Amino acid sequence: MSSVRSQPRVSLATPRPERRHTSPPDVTVCIANWNCRELLRDCLKSLHHQPQGVQVETVVVDNGSTDGAAEMVDRDFPEVRLVRNERNAGFAAANNQAADLARGRYLFFLNNDTVVPAYTLRRLVTFAETHPEVGMIGPRLRDARGALQISYRRRPTVGALLHRTMLLRWTGLLRDTYRRYRRGDFDPKAQRCVDVLMGAAVMLPQEVFFECGRWDEAFAFGGEDIDLSTRIGRRHAVVYLPQIEITHHGRVSSRLNVTFAEPNVQVGYVRFLRKAGAGRGALVAYKLVVTCDAPIHCLSKWVQYTWRRLTGRPAKAEKSRLAMWGLAAFLARGMLAFWRA
Repeated sequence: MSSVRSQPRVSLATPRPERRHTSPPDVTVCIANWNCRELLRDCLKSLHHQPQGVQVETVVVDNGSTDGAAEMVDRDFPEVRLVRNERNAGFAAANNQAADLARGRYLFFLNNDTVVPAYTLRRLVTFAETHPEVGMIGPRLRDARGALQISYRRRPTVGALLHRTMLLRWTGLLRDTYRRYRRGDFDPKAQRCVDVLMGAAVMLPQEVFFECGRWDEAFAFGGEDIDLSTRIGRRHAVVYLPQIEITHHGRVSSRLNVTFAEPNVQVGYVRFLRKAGAGRGALVAYKLVVTCDAPIHCLSKWVQYTWRRLTGRPAKAEKSRLAMWGLAAFLARGMLAFWRA
């Protein structure tokens, strides 16, 4: 394990001095944060201001937030271990930093835009202790209005991702492939082994995490949960637990930072496809289609934004504007990394 586990990144981050515990915690909650102060506050309240039934430590790695999130944690949650990065190190790297500091038997990687009901961690630990053959478990996700979210899915393929492009979506040729990937046989009520758990909330034994190689830091933002689930799934069961549920607002950080998120999501998909064994020809074809599609898609979002503004739908217009800016950032700054991935 010592060959896999790295030391905390002293040059990048400044951790708050460790607090003494009488015994190792059952669970270390690892949270990567970037400019989501109020959502992070609600998440930490749910973990520390109500019973969870197990001994918990929480490590927050703040990726250079400018909204006062790190100061809020330092002031309002002194029991939380805080790491301040000087810049945005990415979701995977921040989670690895948190895991390097973890003392818990189990690691619970949790998005900053979640709310965890009382005793959720006790229920997750109970399942993990009862099923030691399981390498990763994930709860059912609902949004803030109570609507079910996709909590697991199949691994993506080149065909499924090509359906997302405007150039091919209208043809319907890859619609069934995309549906199998995106929703497929999704059953929110059935406990089952799955290909990929959504990275918003996953728990795994600490030794499994390091044994399977940690989060791959080549993924800056997007695709890292697909990759980690795949690697763990080669050695252990990956299980969806619908009887345990948390609230996940969803895509809040990516919408607040769309010019960072969109280019890296596109790069992340290519990295995963390559690691999953996609052929060179298929990857080149995929990159060509996405490259040709991006300016068309960006223009369509501008037209959509303009129409929605003119017809008095400001909320929907804002969604179109964010999508447009994300695509513009991909075209301006992300294309080279996309082709190199």
